[in-house]
Amino acid sequence: MSTASNSFQTKVQFLQRQAASLLIYQSVLQGEVSRAFMELLQSIRYAEADARSCLQAYGNYFKCLAARNQNWEDYLITQILRDENPFSQLAGQREFENLPSALIAATQHDLQALQSLYECSSAFLSEWVQAVAGLAVSPVVWYDEELTLLEETNESLLIEKLHHIEDWADAVEDVAAYYRQFGTGLFAEYSALRYCDGQFIGIKYADPVKLSELVGYESQRDALLKNTEFLLAGEVALHVLLYGSRGSGKSSLVKALLNEYSKHHLRLLEVAKSDLKHLPQIVEQLRSVPHKFIIFVDDLSFEEDDDAFKALKVVLEGNLTARSQNVVVYATSNRRHLIREFFADRPAPKDNDEIHAWDTMQEKLSFSDRFGLTLTFEPADQKTYLNIVRHLATQAAINIDSEDLEYQALQWATRHNGRSGRTARQFVDFLKADLALSASKNQT
Repeated sequence: MSTASNSFQTKVQFLQRQAASLLIYQSVLQGEVSRAFMELLQSIRYAEADARSCLQAYGNYFKCLAARNQNWEDYLITQILRDENPFSQLAGQREFENLPSALIAATQHDLQALQSLYECSSAFLSEWVQAVAGLAVSPVVWYDEELTLLEETNESLLIEKLHHIEDWADAVEDVAAYYRQFGTGLFAEYSALRYCDGQFIGIKYADPVKLSELVGYESQRDALLKNTEFLLAGEVALHVLLYGSRGSGKSSLVKALLNEYSKHHLRLLEVAKSDLKHLPQIVEQLRSVPHKFIIFVDDLSFEEDDDAFKALKVVLEGNLTARSQNVVVYATSNRRHLIREFFADRPAPKDNDEIHAWDTMQEKLSFSDRFGLTLTFEPADQKTYLNIVRHLATQAAINIDSEDLEYQALQWATRHNGRSGRTARQFVDFLKADLALSASKNQT
């Protein structure tokens, strides 16, 4: 075995010891790419390493990087910045000078160890695999020249610093400041999430709807924007009920807030009605997170003695626990009175044993009043409907005679779901596709 081979295998063993020495950042090496990296190191550790196993390990490592379209160096930094551990969690809640000194020292140690792994580039690994497997040429190196992580923000500045700093231990205070500003885990990675089966799940492809696409309900939009800006500014924001006719854009307006304010650390958390019983626990989990949260409940209504009703009531009205200032509930409903009421529910002196039955009924009917702000979306009249159609057609670059556009839009509304923002969107999408297909056929 050549001196060069002995040299790199000594380096590999050193890297494995560095990985094993991690004190609080162990989970950084538990991701798919990290595991492939560590398995590759293990496959080339010894002089008698099996060439076939080594090549298979390198292929798996290459495929993992290609699947993420990310370089090893970028991946490792991302894992560090997303990692949930005692340091990142405590740094998100306290100023750096108030963190335990032992925790800071442990973090500095881990950052130095991880920097050693960071410096083991894919190019080095390719050369080492070539030597072990006895190849004439080294395997293809995965490398993406474009940094696709983040745009120019405070976030990207820290990433750039880690790419160039000589000793990562010197960046511990900057890393702590990052955690305090951006948080960790799913909330740092995703701006849209849903709560399902007791856990938060990131939504990779959130609805791209933008505020500029929504017209016809400007006063409601402005009121919701102002309330959301209160939340982002750390002021007391109100829980909001968006009530009105179907297809009027209530849900789209809430989702558009995310695309408007996600850069200001707004997060949208979708909670289904079936999970509302967990709402108090959800709010408590979000309390210490640095982001601002809109809990989005779509198409809200309740049945008699619904546990979800009681849980939402606790969040809206509060209890002995102080209200969380970084969380509000935005709910949409087609019903002004959120709890279904039947004539049989109305108190009758002979049939009802409850002494204060009218009080119970009034509590049900007034539940919507517990939202601090109620925004009403009336059905779209013809003028509003056509205004929405024209706006969407302009955005879609549909160039047809205005009279023809309006005639087709009205015909569409008559034959489909009536006049609404949703109907207008469906009509414009259909018209755009139809025109594009016709143009394509004419060209051929």
